[in-house]
Amino acid sequence: MARLTVEDCIERVPNRFELVLISAQRARELGTGVDMTVERDNDKN
Repeated sequence: MARLTVEDCIERVPNRFELVLISAQRARELGTGVDMTVERDNDKN
């Protein structure tokens, strides 16, 4: 799985508050079973 940092994400979403909202929405989507966009590995799963 890709290792992402806040600094990497800020390049695409410059507002940290918006980044938190996007991350929370994606977490909800993943929790409901939507397809992942990156491959899953055995790290912390």
